[in-house]
Amino acid sequence: MKSTLVATLAIATLATGCVSSKKYKTLQGKYDSLQTSNNNLAVKYQECQTSVATAATRVRSVEDQLLSEKNNVAALQAALDKCLTSGNQGSINIAKLVDEINASNKYIQHLVNMKNKSDSLNIVLTNNLTRSLSRDELKDVDVKVLKGVVYISLADNMLYKTGDYQISERAGETLSKIAKIIKDYNDYEVLVEGNTDDVPISRPNIRNNWDLSALRASSVVQALQYNYGVDPKRLTAGGRGEYNPVADNSSEAGKTRNRRTEIIVTPKLDQFMDLIEKAPEKQ
Repeated sequence: MKSTLVATLAIATLATGCVSSKKYKTLQGKYDSLQTSNNNLAVKYQECQTSVATAATRVRSVEDQLLSEKNNVAALQAALDKCLTSGNQGSINIAKLVDEINASNKYIQHLVNMKNKSDSLNIVLTNNLTRSLSRDELKDVDVKVLKGVVYISLADNMLYKTGDYQISERAGETLSKIAKIIKDYNDYEVLVEGNTDDVPISRPNIRNNWDLSALRASSVVQALQYNYGVDPKRLTAGGRGEYNPVADNSSEAGKTRNRRTEIIVTPKLDQFMDLIEKAPEKQ
């Protein structure tokens, strides 16, 4: 480009001294045209340089993005590998947890079955103990079985006269049936407990409710022994006075419930299991 321009200038110089004015103008026109073309080419060259630089920048940006994407892919692959490893461990942990849950459910069901069996045993035992009692007698006799211990609660108005400890004739038939039940299960211990309300009592031979409750229990024990043939070695008499209430003494109904004598039959565990298999003999 530069050599062409120099040649043109040389020709122009020669022309000013050696050529005609007409030729000079022609050469001058060509020179101007060449100058314009040269300027245009310079602009285009600069534009090309700018385009090349922009393209290079874009290439570097694409290369950076590609590198970043490669790093992301590598990170994702590592995360996937970790998840797969954790997933395998998680499957093992889940299986172990399922086994533990199944074992726990089995144990819970075992406890439920044991409770249901215990409740059934209690019902059977209660039925065995009360089957010889009439419906009227059951109004004054309350039988409960709690954890293998049998509680027979007798109302005082059925057993004794008010404020007395001597057993009434009315109680004889009921006590004879209870004695028969006790004798049928002759390996079990029998505790007779007297209980009173909180109304004070004072008589020549009864100082207070302690005496009254103990004397009432002793009367039942002696009746079981002497009248109905229960082995006295199995019997224990005790008085609780007013200190073992089952109801509020502020009402007459509560006092009535508290005035009671309880016969507590306490079998051993193996005896309790035998007890439900054996029904009392019929009179």
